[in-house]
Amino acid sequence: MSKPIKHSEANSDFFDRVYQVVRLIPEGRATSYGAIAKYLGAARSSRLVGYAMNGAHVHNDIPAHRVVNRNGMLSGKHHFPPHKSMEQLLSNEGIVVADDQIQNWKNVFWNPEEELRL
Repeated sequence: MSKPIKHSEANSDFFDRVYQVVRLIPEGRATSYGAIAKYLGAARSSRLVGYAMNGAHVHNDIPAHRVVNRNGMLSGKHHFPPHKSMEQLLSNEGIVVADDQIQNWKNVFWNPEEELRL
């Protein structure tokens, strides 16, 4: 098993860019690690986006619960405390989750490449 990547000086800029994008995800919408990586020009870095989300709990203004895997699965749910579960946070925004997967994923999905066009 590999060691988790920590928020270091080497990846700090990338993590900060990830956090900037995640802050823009509207309430009631969600995106994937890969969509963020692709938007940032690092399409093969979805796992690094995941590591950034794992450390996002130290920032109160980052809605990390809105970032899931490419199929809408709540793959990062174990990084949320029980009293603020990922599913509950999504549900509070009107997103339906069943069996750890966002329902109606195609309609909920927020694509930063489309939504944040320059």
